Amino acid sequence: MIQANKDTNLGLRPHFDFWQTSRFELSLQRPLVMGIVNVTPDSFSGHPTPKLAAMAIEEAMRLRQSGADMLDVGGESTRPGATALTADQEWARIEPVLGELMNWHVPISVDTYHAENMRRALDMGVDIINDVWALRQADALSVVAAYKCGICMMHMHGEPQTMQISPMQGEAMPSVLDFFTKQLHRTDAAGIDRQRIVIDPGVGFGKTVEQNFQLLAQQAQLHSLQAPVLVGWSRKSSLGAVTGLDVHQRLIPSVTAAILAVERGAAVVRVHDVAETVSALAVWSAAKRL
Repeated sequence: MIQANKDTNLGLRPHFDFWQTSRFELSLQRPLVMGIVNVTPDSFSGHPTPKLAAMAIEEAMRLRQSGADMLDVGGESTRPGATALTADQEWARIEPVLGELMNWHVPISVDTYHAENMRRALDMGVDIINDVWALRQADALSVVAAYKCGICMMHMHGEPQTMQISPMQGEAMPSVLDFFTKQLHRTDAAGIDRQRIVIDPGVGFGKTVEQNFQLLAQQAQLHSLQAPVLVGWSRKSSLGAVTGLDVHQRLIPSVTAAILAVERGAAVVRVHDVAETVSALAVWSAAKRL
């Protein structure tokens, strides 16, 4: 499954053949682009909640037409200080969107940490569970173990409501490596095939600006975990901190960070700006072939 390719600048970079999901065996011969579909009021500001689903479906179609390899649907904002939702509140937002997107021939991911909503989504046939809590919430591990879905486990220090008030201390990478070593032991013990799992270092989740860029600079160290890496730098506040740009002005920094992450071995990038990221990856790929 894994081969190591020598890169003179970045050391050993493993090559993973595929990511197994519910309906698709996703080839990792090239970097994949995950388009973000947020069914949240702050994503469509100024529009009433009943219209959220329709607008999210329209956005999903735009992202798919722009070249997204998969779509990640979330109903709860996990930005610092965001208000948590109950499982039922989250499901009310995402269920109508999933009902439409599951008719499309495209891998669908659900961004949730609620075990009940994981089960509901997987019963619909959803392909991937993307969990910011890395299956640490009650029953989450047992739910995904009972299905054949793809899984993305993310590192988060603290919780969304307080993570930036009390961020990590010291070097980020050792803590991230230790965390994933333990979580992968848990999934191994639950009988979950490693081909189903990708890991996300959690840029912006309980980390300082310096720590986030440490994770980018040292990202190749994650290869020691023998799991594909998914990275989400899109529009993150750390990009604003070093550029002075507002969240909706961070297109160029976001695409730049995505390319840097891919250069350091990321198998999947999670982005808002799909068309621009796909174009940048085309240039990167052309140079890599020479």
